[in-house]
Amino acid sequence: MLTAFHARPFIELKQRDKSKIDAILAYGNRLLVGLNNGSLRVYRVNDPAPTAPSKTPDGPQTAEEDGSDAPSKAGPADLLREVEKFSRRSIEQLALVKEANLLVSLSDGYVSIHDLQSPNFDVQEQLAKAKGATTFAVTSNIVKDPSTGIPSIVSRLVVVVKRKLLVWSWHDSELSSETSEILLTATARTLTWSTATRLVCGLNSGYVLVDIESKDVSEIAGPGSIGGTGGQEGGRFGGVGTAGMGYMGMGSWIPKPLATKLANEELLLAKDINTTFIDLDGKALQKRQVPWSGAPEAIGFSYPYLLALQAPTKGVLEIRNPETQSLLQSIPLQNASLLHVPQPNVSLAHAGKGFLVASDRVIWRMEAENYEVQVEQLVGSGHLDEAISLLEMIEDALLDNKDESLREVKIQKAQTLFDQKRYRESLDLFTEVAAPPERVLRLYPRVISGDHAMSAPSVDETNEISEEPAPENANGEPDAANSDRRKIQPRSRKGQAQEPKSGHRKKPSDTASVKSSVKGKLDSDKGSNQSDQPEGKKENIIEGKDLKNAVLELYGFLVQTRTQLQSYLNPDGSLKYNAQSPGRGAHGSQKPAFESLLVAPSSSADIDREQKLRDAAKLVDTTLFRAYMVENPARAGSLFRISNFCDPEVVKEKLLENKRYEDLVDFLHGKKLHRSALELLRELGDETDETEISPALRGPRRTVSYLQSLPSQHVEIILEFARWPLEQDPDLGMDIFLTDTENAETLPRDEVIHFLESLDKRLTIRYLEHIISELNDLTLGFHQKLVNLYLERLRGQSEAFKPQKSNANEEIGEWRQKLLEFLQSSSQYSTAKTFQQLPSNEPDFYEARAIVLSKMGNHKQALEIYVFKIGDHEKAEEYCNRVHLAQESGAGKDSRSSQRRSSNTDQSESIYHTLLSLYLTPPPPQQADWQPALKLLGKHGARLSASSTLSLIPTSLPVKELESYFRGRIRSANSITNESRIVTGLQKTELVAAQAGALLGDGLPNGNRGRNRSVVISDERVCGVCHRRLGGSAISVFPE
Repeated sequence: MLTAFHARPFIELKQRDKSKIDAILAYGNRLLVGLNNGSLRVYRVNDPAPTAPSKTPDGPQTAEEDGSDAPSKAGPADLLREVEKFSRRSIEQLALVKEANLLVSLSDGYVSIHDLQSPNFDVQEQLAKAKGATTFAVTSNIVKDPSTGIPSIVSRLVVVVKRKLLVWSWHDSELSSETSEILLTATARTLTWSTATRLVCGLNSGYVLVDIESKDVSEIAGPGSIGGTGGQEGGRFGGVGTAGMGYMGMGSWIPKPLATKLANEELLLAKDINTTFIDLDGKALQKRQVPWSGAPEAIGFSYPYLLALQAPTKGVLEIRNPETQSLLQSIPLQNASLLHVPQPNVSLAHAGKGFLVASDRVIWRMEAENYEVQVEQLVGSGHLDEAISLLEMIEDALLDNKDESLREVKIQKAQTLFDQKRYRESLDLFTEVAAPPERVLRLYPRVISGDHAMSAPSVDETNEISEEPAPENANGEPDAANSDRRKIQPRSRKGQAQEPKSGHRKKPSDTASVKSSVKGKLDSDKGSNQSDQPEGKKENIIEGKDLKNAVLELYGFLVQTRTQLQSYLNPDGSLKYNAQSPGRGAHGSQKPAFESLLVAPSSSADIDREQKLRDAAKLVDTTLFRAYMVENPARAGSLFRISNFCDPEVVKEKLLENKRYEDLVDFLHGKKLHRSALELLRELGDETDETEISPALRGPRRTVSYLQSLPSQHVEIILEFARWPLEQDPDLGMDIFLTDTENAETLPRDEVIHFLESLDKRLTIRYLEHIISELNDLTLGFHQKLVNLYLERLRGQSEAFKPQKSNANEEIGEWRQKLLEFLQSSSQYSTAKTFQQLPSNEPDFYEARAIVLSKMGNHKQALEIYVFKIGDHEKAEEYCNRVHLAQESGAGKDSRSSQRRSSNTDQSESIYHTLLSLYLTPPPPQQADWQPALKLLGKHGARLSASSTLSLIPTSLPVKELESYFRGRIRSANSITNESRIVTGLQKTELVAAQAGALLGDGLPNGNRGRNRSVVISDERVCGVCHRRLGGSAISVFPE
């Protein structure tokens, strides 16, 4: 499955050497080897000699791998010296207190402290208290002083002596004089540091967690033989258990309790084949047990892998993923019994440095493979879950572009799940990693993905694929010599890996490279059209229920991708201002935010990301439309009522094929293809077959509503397609221009008038009346145009104004009334031009001429028409009333003094005086008319100047006839006098109230105002300015 480590034997005892290796310790470039005869050998470890790499299926190959005997300048290790009398007996254990330059050894039940700087590692002290020791553990940590906060290096040595733990400590290289002692319920067989002050002790009956500082001992509960009571020596393995039957004949042998610290602040406890994961507090984690093939001899952790060394009889080193617990690599190591991982083994400092494995004669150095090569191997062998887990465990600093690599592997896993018809899991994973839509849609048939459907390999190419497992050499590595026979090499026109049909897909090639995929070197990231597909290829086949299920799961991915694209694109397709800003991508990459949605460019010149983003949005929306049409065509309409980037040609073809004309109109409207939409509506409106066309589409009504929705910038299209509704139904068609909407009100009115005039002048009059009366348009040309059309209709000069009613006179009367009302209400037409157009000798236009003369200010001529030509004294009086009110409203804008002056000077020129003069002194050959004159004096005499009025009355007229005139004048004078008295009285009352408020404070709150205001000066009162006590000094009170 994986070649994570390469076993390199670099120290091997000679055949004539009868000693055996019992302990090893590596630090820096030194290796200490403790032998069974008490000797200590010191080796210098040399860096591996660089070799020229050669291309292999699994990555670069060194000279050692292909069997060449290329000589190196230095060996893997050089023996510096041997300390023969290091101890009297076998060296069982070695450890280092680096900060104090001390070497700790265990031999013959004694723990000795040696000087690391001396050539022969002279013994500084033999710990007498530790006599009978069986094992020990050393740790060094940086600890801050709780009182001062100053950091210091604290090293601790814990020694197991029967049931006791003896603790020595060094503070900044100085040995503390105090030695603490902790009593356990049983002898600890293994010691593993979990933190700087906590120690996991493996007993025969289970495990305990010991706090070195507080000396608290707590049991660790776990499955099988992991847990148990501290005093229960036999435990499960003292009798019959999983392997108890074998142990009963072996002198009650109990398996050794093992423990190792993992990453993420976890520890693994292992006893026999039972395991449990715990946190630093000793609490069990919810993880399944590691499926050992047999009870391991030793376990360890080399970032990021879990190591297990099987019994020497097996001589196998197992490399496992601590998260998935899968066996990734098995390395055969003959008679290996020691596992040594240099500290720190759980952090980045140890990443890629390897570890040591030893038998009694040989020491192997385990050299770690490059992490990128490891990921490629897992992907190439089809173990995508393991590749994902490995990428998630490895820190970002150890990989080039880890986020993109992880994303690529997840995409490949999603493709595999799709091939297995696990559509929901596949699409959820595609959505999680924000996969490029092109990669996802290639998995679907052409009915969904169109030209992006991926072709499947032909039968001949499929037969070329071999899945034979790779043979392994003695070190458990793939045999490079035979690897070429198992390479998967499907051929294609572009060299891209072809994917078989769904349900019969082969595993990916071992030569697949995640790194190359991320960098865009895979041709699978390029969009392939149907023309690019080689002959003999067939598209993916997903049919029936499988297709429906795949489409239902595709919705979520498309909607999520669509939402992400909308956050970077405006509805018109332009890029939003913040989309190009560099930042963390979808998975933390230093790229624009939308980069993860695009496939890798095929060349350095292909960098138009904005266009590619629009293409991606077009592909997503078009595919979503196709999915709707396959699964539920009724849902397609909801997509068109919002902004979208669907391909118009695809949508039009599909909707016409399914006769979904309403949805097609909505789509064309949303895409601003108004001409195509209106042509379709015109064609559907004229369709005579009522069985296929919806009633809402028959006739011009749908066209009218569509034209009403268009803004004014499309006036050419509106006028072009409005002709048909106006010809079919003028009243309905005029709603395009008369509807109370912003679109109708903002249309260019001169163009509309010119268009309507070419059709029917009646429609032009309706539009002019609408914009003048409803929209209050004050354009002089429009008002004059309406006057001209009214006159043209009344004078019968155009064939366009044929009577539409049976009673032509009634219709003429209506038009005449409209003309009079408009001439009276409007002031934006040309009075001179209009007056010239009005016939002077036709009675039907007398009143119109009077109104125009009034607009021109010729009131006398207007009154002559009312009095002498029309002979209507009531209209003449109404005319005077209108003029008088207009003059008064104009005078109201001036001051009162101006009103009085104007009133006194203009009394002689009152409009009523003009009418009275026409009654009493008419021009010849007209005769004086006393009856309307006396009636006028009775009603409006007070508005006439007395002197000028009396001068017009002949002396022969009896005074009795003027009774109503004089009575009106007297009443008017009395009203003025009474009004002035009332105003004077009100002004006096206001003056008295103001004086009372100012002097006495009447009507004000508390009454403490005016002259009644009082201020109390007490002994404690101080000045608000100088803050001195007032006392008997002069008092000044400010107004506020």
